[in-house]
Amino acid sequence: MPRRDIDIDIAVPDLTGRRAVVTGASDGIGLGIATRLAAAGAQVVMPVRDRGKGEAAAARIRARVPGADVSLRTLDLSSLASVAELGRALLNEGRPVHLLVNNAGVMTPPARRTTADGFELQFGTNHLGHFALVGHLLPLLRAGRARVTSQISVAANRNAINWDDLAWERSYDGMRAYSQSKIALGLFGLELDRRSRAAGWGITSNLAHPGVAPTSLLAARPEVGRAKDTTGVRLIRALSARGIVVGTVHTAQLPALLAATGPEATGGGFYGPSGPGHLGGPPAEQRLYGRLRDAEEARRVWDVSGELVGAPAWV
Repeated sequence: MPRRDIDIDIAVPDLTGRRAVVTGASDGIGLGIATRLAAAGAQVVMPVRDRGKGEAAAARIRARVPGADVSLRTLDLSSLASVAELGRALLNEGRPVHLLVNNAGVMTPPARRTTADGFELQFGTNHLGHFALVGHLLPLLRAGRARVTSQISVAANRNAINWDDLAWERSYDGMRAYSQSKIALGLFGLELDRRSRAAGWGITSNLAHPGVAPTSLLAARPEVGRAKDTTGVRLIRALSARGIVVGTVHTAQLPALLAATGPEATGGGFYGPSGPGHLGGPPAEQRLYGRLRDAEEARRVWDVSGELVGAPAWV
C-alpha cells in the first residue's frame, strides 16, 4: 500500500532580512531546505557545482515561492581553490551570513577517487571543503552571529576516523571512508561551537542528520563512477513509498531545518528523526553519537584539518 501524504512538518520562524547559505541546494534535501528558508523570507545563497542544475533548482523555488530572494554562486567543495573563490566573492559583497547549512556531500564512490587537491573524495568534499568554507566565511558568520548547521549521517554512528591512512591509499573501503568524513564533519561542528564560545565569536554550531530517505546520494552518479542506481537506493525507495521505517525527502530535510532555525535548537545540539532507529519520523533532539563525544578527538580533527587545507589564520 502506498504511504499516505506526509503530515510531519515544523514551523520555520520569520527570516526576513537574514542571509542563508545552503550547500548542496540544487536537489534533494538541500533544495527542500533552501525552499523553506526562502519561504520564510530569507535571502538564500545557493552555491552549486552544476550551474544548469542550480538554475533549474532556483526556478523551482521561485515557482513555489513567488518573490523568493534566491541567488546562485559557483562552488565545487572538492576544490579548495573554488571554496576560496566563493569566500572572496561573499566577503566582497560584505553582507553578514546569519545561517549556514553544510549540507552537500558525496557517498561511497565504488572506487577510490581524489579531489583536485589530492584528498580522498568523501573526506575532501564532505568535511574538508566545509571546514575551509567556514574558515573563509568566518568574518561574515561572526558579523551575522550565525548559526552553522552541519549535516552528518547515521553512518557517523559506526566505524571511525582512519588516522593511520586518512586518504585511504592503502585499502579503500567506500562506506568506512564515508563514515570517516561524517564523523570528522560532526567533530568539527561541535569544536566550532566550543571555540566560538571560548573566543566570543557569537556563532552557534550544531549538527543534524536526515535519517534514511530516497535521495540521490546512492543513485546513479557518473561523476563519482557509479553508472547505475545501487541496490540500497532501490530498497530505500521501495520502503519509503510504503511508509516502512525510513523517511521521505520531505521528512529528511526537517532535522536540519529545526537545527538551523528552531528557537529551541542550541549550539552543540544534535537533531534527527525520532522514529524507529532514527531512520524516519518527526525531528527531535537526540543523544550525541559516541564517536562524537570526545573533545580531544575533535581538537585533533580541527588541527589536522587546518594543516591539510592551509588555514593557520583561523585555526
